[in-house]
Amino acid sequence: MTSFVVDVNVPVVANGRKTHADLKCRSACVDALEKITQTGMIVLDDERLILSEYMNNLSMSGQPGAGDAFMKWVWENQAVTSRCEQVHLARRNSNAADFAAFPSDPRLSSFHGDDRKYVAAALTSQRRPTVLNAVDTDWWNHRIALRQSGVSLRFLCPQHMK
Repeated sequence: MTSFVVDVNVPVVANGRKTHADLKCRSACVDALEKITQTGMIVLDDERLILSEYMNNLSMSGQPGAGDAFMKWVWENQAVTSRCEQVHLARRNSNAADFAAFPSDPRLSSFHGDDRKYVAAALTSQRRPTVLNAVDTDWWNHRIALRQSGVSLRFLCPQHMK
């Protein structure tokens, strides 16, 4: 089963809430989320850092958008081991965004702190998941260093990375 770490911007775009995302981008996000809920697996962390970010930006009711439906699916499947892998994100020190699994590559020193949990989850996972991104250019700007550190990336909206 294919495994994914999903940056919150993907379901937010699927909901149509990112005004700069075009229709092609929104469609790609909806398709990716539907594929995950039908045949894929998601990676979350055991401290619920990723889940909390989803909950802060999406509706638990599963309505009205595709991103909200994904949120509901994640909530319902977070304890189903065949659909969700829970990983432990060890901290390097007391800094909340400094995870032991996050690469110490100096080229990643400016990588956004809020997104480091996704990288750490991907690198901690036993399943070698792909990280999905829609419109966050920080992922694009750091893609070479991330890939060289072992992170598999998929840009759903490459037209927004320029």
